[in-house]
Amino acid sequence: MAQHPQPISHIQQNRAAWNADADDYQARHGQQLASAGKAWGTWDVPESELHVLGEVAGRDVLELGCGAAQGSIVLALAGARVVGLDLSEEQLRHARRLMGIAGVDVPLIHADAEVVPLAAASFDIVFCDHGAMNFADPYRTVPEVARVLRPGGLFAFCHLSPIADLCWPDDADRAGDRLVRDYFGMHRIDADDEVVFQLPYGEWIRLFRANGFEVLDLIEPRPAPDAVSTYRDDEDRAWSRRWPSECIWRLRRT
Repeated sequence: MAQHPQPISHIQQNRAAWNADADDYQARHGQQLASAGKAWGTWDVPESELHVLGEVAGRDVLELGCGAAQGSIVLALAGARVVGLDLSEEQLRHARRLMGIAGVDVPLIHADAEVVPLAAASFDIVFCDHGAMNFADPYRTVPEVARVLRPGGLFAFCHLSPIADLCWPDDADRAGDRLVRDYFGMHRIDADDEVVFQLPYGEWIRLFRANGFEVLDLIEPRPAPDAVSTYRDDEDRAWSRRWPSECIWRLRRT
């Protein structure tokens, strides 16, 4: 298992930011996250429409960056054997509270997704919905996912589209209609109190292939004309109906 030679500053920074915001975040978004069933992205496009994960009953599943584990709880209720991993102690505190309400027991791991403290070939599915794949370095997370997945296993994650990042000024609350960021060389992006990560499309594909993944699909979910979100407003919805604000990669471990 890979080990960090020294503490990584973005891990400490993101842990502190999520711990500080956990209560407010759940107050703002917890109801949406808990009420949609399994849905994807900030616009809650249903799994039943996108068919990202497929059948989960009886499968060993890891949620990478589970937050308060709303997604893990849904899959556990559907018969999956789920483990949730998150960087934030405070988000995991909310996860334990919600599991008690739902009456399910999902093992929770407090760790960063760049060094996953779990055995190799332990899971059939690893998924992430705006979790660790936004806030951890993909050059470290993708090899870790490949390590913990069984051959033939599914890796599926939703994150901000590279197109959205290209159009999102550093000092703005939303993406605009102009390119404001260099495409080539995208990697670490410092955003307020957090650090996020993004790669050009070709670099994502090369990284996947280098770690034994086959690309099954790249889904660019489009919100419905009347979609509502606690994360976004009408102006964001209009943008997301013109250009992809999010994308979902579906990958198979070969």
